[in-house]
Amino acid sequence: MTRLRYPGMSTLLCMPLVLQGCVAASSTGTASKPLLTAQEAVAYTAENYFAHGGQVHDLQGAWQPQPIVPDNNTPWRVATSGAPYNDIQQAIDAAIAQHQGSERLYIRIDPGVYTGTVYIPDNAPPITLFGTGKQPQDVRIEFALDSQFSPATYRKTVSADRYPPGSPAYYQYALCAGKTSALIGTNCAAVLWAQCQDLQLYNLTIANSLLDTVDGGTHQGVALRTDGDRIQLQHVRLLGRQDTLYLNVSDRHNEALTDRINRVLMQDSYVEGDVDYVFGRANVVFDRVHFHTVSSRRSPEAYVLAPNTLPDNPYGFLVTNSRFTTDDGYKGAFKAKLGRAWDQGAGKTGYLPGKTASGQVLIVDSTIDSGYDALSPWGAAATTARPYKANSSASRELNDVNFNRLWEWNTRWEK
Repeated sequence: MTRLRYPGMSTLLCMPLVLQGCVAASSTGTASKPLLTAQEAVAYTAENYFAHGGQVHDLQGAWQPQPIVPDNNTPWRVATSGAPYNDIQQAIDAAIAQHQGSERLYIRIDPGVYTGTVYIPDNAPPITLFGTGKQPQDVRIEFALDSQFSPATYRKTVSADRYPPGSPAYYQYALCAGKTSALIGTNCAAVLWAQCQDLQLYNLTIANSLLDTVDGGTHQGVALRTDGDRIQLQHVRLLGRQDTLYLNVSDRHNEALTDRINRVLMQDSYVEGDVDYVFGRANVVFDRVHFHTVSSRRSPEAYVLAPNTLPDNPYGFLVTNSRFTTDDGYKGAFKAKLGRAWDQGAGKTGYLPGKTASGQVLIVDSTIDSGYDALSPWGAAATTARPYKANSSASRELNDVNFNRLWEWNTRWEK
């Protein structure tokens, strides 16, 4: 992987202040808009976010992802016609069933629209799903799932014939179809749900087509959910509204894990949504990613990032060389937020310092348009509504659990 640096920090800080809102190297910002200093920002590199992964009691070493190279000669080809498979799930299931060893499987997907869920189990070998179109829009995987579906509605929407007993991903379907709760919830509302390690997605679009068919209330509709380590997303478009991209850490029983670190690299990609539309516990580097916030569902609030980083993990989301844009719905008095912490599981207890998740974000070398709140870019925490509280002290500890860990460095705010 190309080393992701903060190029020429000292040089950049000595450049003429041509960037709006640029501050001196020693500035720590304000209580509502904290900034890292150049010295503080040095530690936040892709190498550090990817230094360790796997089980906390038996951590694996550094991950150095390389560019994705598709294998066009793979026998596992999917097309709307004229190919061995016309359904992506069928191709994955057949490839897993016939595969021996741990070599990577390549699933080629020719241009077209593919309707239906795609589930990849935790024991799958490394898999690359890649589109063969000229651009990611040429291959589109889509389906409409809503966290507010009842289990009965889920069973009507996702056919049991798609995941028969004995098929590799049957257990994933059964976890959701067999729920006894009133609603399936966010965990079962993903179009593509992968629990395996070493997944690669390249040159394709995944859309939760729920989109604007629902009102601006609570309707989590996930396009992509990953639960594994060493995930690469390159030249990918993810479309949704609430909870579009879920970079998660869970086991095969759909239970959240706090003893594992997953790592994700997303490059040269596009993510669209309105509320908490990039969220999760993984260590993630977003490099050259376009985040676009839409107002078409008329949600009363808008947040891009919502990490639930473990409190003793200094690394959550690193956003570098990226763009944050909005549609015209945010060009007036109503503004979107860059994000908020997700205090997962603390709805009854409230935020407990050192125990509750404490989301970590650093946005660096990135452009933010005028549709975002330039004075107070971070919101109160999800789940607990814990007020945003930044540490702007010159002698601060960046991982003090009594404060939020949502930061900027060298961002460019447009007017």
